[in-house]
Amino acid sequence: MADPKGFLNHDREVAKSRPVDVRLKDWNEVYVPGSLLPIISKQASRCMDCGIPFCHNGCPLGNLIPEWNDYAYREDWTEASERLHATNNFPEFTGRLCPAPCEAACVLGINQPPVTIKNVEVSIIDKAWDSGDVKPQAPERLSGKTVAVIGSGPAGLAAAQQLTRAGHTVAVYERADRVGGLLRYGIPEFKMEKRHINRRIEQMRAEGTRFRTGIEIGRDLKATDLRKRYDAVVIAAGATTARDLPVPGRELKGVYQAMEYLPLANKVQEGDYVTSPISAEGKHVVVIGGGDTGADCVGTAHRQGAASVTQLEIMPRPGEERNPNQPWPTFPMLYKVTSAHEEGGERVYSVSTTHFEGDEDGNVQWLHLSEVEFIDGKLTSKPGTERKIPAQLVTLAMGFTGTDRENGLVEQFGLELDERGNIARDADFATNVPGVFVAGDAGRGQSLIVWAIAEGRSAARGCDRFLTGASELPAPIRPTDRSLMV
Repeated sequence: MADPKGFLNHDREVAKSRPVDVRLKDWNEVYVPGSLLPIISKQASRCMDCGIPFCHNGCPLGNLIPEWNDYAYREDWTEASERLHATNNFPEFTGRLCPAPCEAACVLGINQPPVTIKNVEVSIIDKAWDSGDVKPQAPERLSGKTVAVIGSGPAGLAAAQQLTRAGHTVAVYERADRVGGLLRYGIPEFKMEKRHINRRIEQMRAEGTRFRTGIEIGRDLKATDLRKRYDAVVIAAGATTARDLPVPGRELKGVYQAMEYLPLANKVQEGDYVTSPISAEGKHVVVIGGGDTGADCVGTAHRQGAASVTQLEIMPRPGEERNPNQPWPTFPMLYKVTSAHEEGGERVYSVSTTHFEGDEDGNVQWLHLSEVEFIDGKLTSKPGTERKIPAQLVTLAMGFTGTDRENGLVEQFGLELDERGNIARDADFATNVPGVFVAGDAGRGQSLIVWAIAEGRSAARGCDRFLTGASELPAPIRPTDRSLMV
């Protein structure tokens, strides 16, 4: 135990954010650089090293949280990094992007603010990079087996790195022009600067992983041909089919899916554009969807100079305390104020869009909505609550319904789907096609980055066992385990 009285002597402190008026002028991460290191040892000391560490169960990766908390308290950053990497390939991603179900499961959180696990995690890995503790880990010998990984998001990258380190020759296929999947083009720069992805890619290249960008399997290269080239395939293509809003006026110009809007802003930061082809500058922006993707749209619109930003959510506003139906250590649905919400805008709950109204040139100008309520378990419009709000740019951030079915990948491989429309797999993450495995959102459905990395690692083990008859990679999670999923 780091400090038996740590949780008694120290209050919870989190990373400090840069002032709103300062950070809205750039796209850098919102947190003050270096603000964590002076406080992180004390924060790590609040960990009680519980006899049964429920944070392990809260984390899909099974991170060894009490162990690296102890090393962080002692400021032994090398050992802390080793323990952190024992279960997580990319802690700098999760430390910035994960909603931290581990903190919701922290035993201290029963009656006190939980340990700042996420802040400790990101402090350890940032220190490890700065001190040179993160190095390529090339395999000692090659197996002679080849693997294709489809998709370079967190699941694909984790699977590729594990398989490369096991000695297989791995090529990652990415349909975008750069590696990273949604990490690259779905997550705004102010949440995670892309330099973190770039240096991981360089590490993976040094280990032997190969990357093939601008190639979409199913369109540019048939899945059947890919299968002939490689001994095994891991599908980590994500769940990129966005949920649509089929209401009158959906066809108007200015109504976009979030993943049509967000990548362009990231491409500006990559230097591909001077200004985004879809910009919120001077416009009244409405974001439909109250989740993290919606918040990303809110923060992006602020930085582009929107005249106003309104975020709509069909569900009631969550409470600020745990619902009795979501007891500790489950992940509670709480009212959350992200950095984007701190920057301004209005959030409206329990409303449903009825239709869009445009001008004579076909540009959206107004969004019509009505309030809704639950009646007999169904959301129903409340009579007399209809109104309209200005909307010159609308982004749809209502989640995703499954993997892409239009590019032919599923059909060309001959893959079976489960009852939810995801690619079906067994306990070894194997599909019905021998030698083809699936990990992440493509098999699980839309989920968290920690689940993606955990499933990538587990699919790699199943793939390694298929190729060699045995595997020394970490034991897999069960693909049907949905505990603590949000």
